[in-house]
Amino acid sequence: MKIERVDLLQIRMRLKAPFETSYARLSELDKLILKVYTPDGIAYSECTAGNQPLYSYETFDTAKYILKRFIIPTIMGMELRGPDHYWEKIGRFRGHPMAKAAMENAIWTLKAMEDGIPLAKCLGGQRDKILSGVSIGIQNNTKELIERIASYLSQGYPRIKIKIKPGKDVNTIEEVRHQFPDITLMVDANNAFSLNHMETLEAMEQFHLLMIEQPFEHDNMLDHARLQATLKTPICLDESIHSPSAARVAAALQACRIINIKQGRVGGLTQALEVHHIAQANGMGVWCGGMLETGIGRAVNVAVATLPNFIYPSDISASDRYWERDLIDPPFAINPDGTINVPSGPGLGVKINEAVLDHVTVDREIIR
Repeated sequence: MKIERVDLLQIRMRLKAPFETSYARLSELDKLILKVYTPDGIAYSECTAGNQPLYSYETFDTAKYILKRFIIPTIMGMELRGPDHYWEKIGRFRGHPMAKAAMENAIWTLKAMEDGIPLAKCLGGQRDKILSGVSIGIQNNTKELIERIASYLSQGYPRIKIKIKPGKDVNTIEEVRHQFPDITLMVDANNAFSLNHMETLEAMEQFHLLMIEQPFEHDNMLDHARLQATLKTPICLDESIHSPSAARVAAALQACRIINIKQGRVGGLTQALEVHHIAQANGMGVWCGGMLETGIGRAVNVAVATLPNFIYPSDISASDRYWERDLIDPPFAINPDGTINVPSGPGLGVKINEAVLDHVTVDREIIR
């Protein structure tokens, strides 16, 4: 494949409802979409970097700069054999995994298009459906939270994840569990707790949670290991697993029993595959987390979640969970059995609605 042109599209999309975590409350998102041209076709990809350096040090602006200044010029006009060749060329650049992943996603998609197969099959996926879950942000009160949970359960979602933070933790979980004693429930702290909250975290044991996700700081593997040793409930690491090397450290320290794989966080699909294999070799299951993606990024998530060690429901919900109008046709939808269909067409396997994409584009740069 030979990349001849890349369009960097800044899009602005409004969420159907605000989404709050321990980091921030989001209502509108700026996103970076790449439109990558070769003589044989066009591939789209989505950068997962956010507007502010909260979840990651990367932002929309830093990713755009790294792509423009370093990554795209390095590979522009070159005959690339595929993702491995891409890494040979850009691997020397330190950090910026989300920027690297944005371009690598397009290269994986182009490879799948060349081979005439879906991205999922190109990655080694083994499913035509993936089990979905839904993530619910922090609500104003527990009544609103319970109403949202009831709504998503009625839509068929088989697993509920709720965001927590100090002050909205044990009492909130207790009320949810009282209302829904039998649902598959997990919580996500997004780094909001510390060892000073051990009593609070230990109190969560009584609620039979599927997992507690990322309770401590992203760079605090040792305290996660200490916590996991005291709990029966599995700890899941998200922000801490920024690379395959970090996954190996987590396994060696027994800092968690589950890993949330976000391909953008670890540097792309090649790295995500390696994290998957490391977790599998160490008896840790994985699942796919979400970054409020449009249908373009969601299609990548669906593809990676078809790998065999994705044994837990993923944060891959229907398009209408977040957007009034997604960028793809048809949008992703949840089936009555709580699954989402894996696209079967070549590449991403979804059709980009160019009219909608143009409508939400607020800035465009063309690199040739």
